Amino acid sequence: MTRLAPGDYVRHPDKPEWGLGQVQSAIGNRVTVNFEHAGKLLIDAGTIELRPADPDED
Repeated sequence: MTRLAPGDYVRHPDKPEWGLGQVQSAIGNRVTVNFEHAGKLLIDAGTIELRPADPDED
């Protein structure tokens, strides 16, 4: 599992339509991410492995 920190950019592997997300907080497996097309969501990083993303790439 990749360690995520506030400010990191990620993408949800099963929800590409959510777009680019930015980590707001990461406490244990609970990661709050603000996605450009889905808003702020709480992700269980123990179940879903968010992919690191480059905000300059589309």
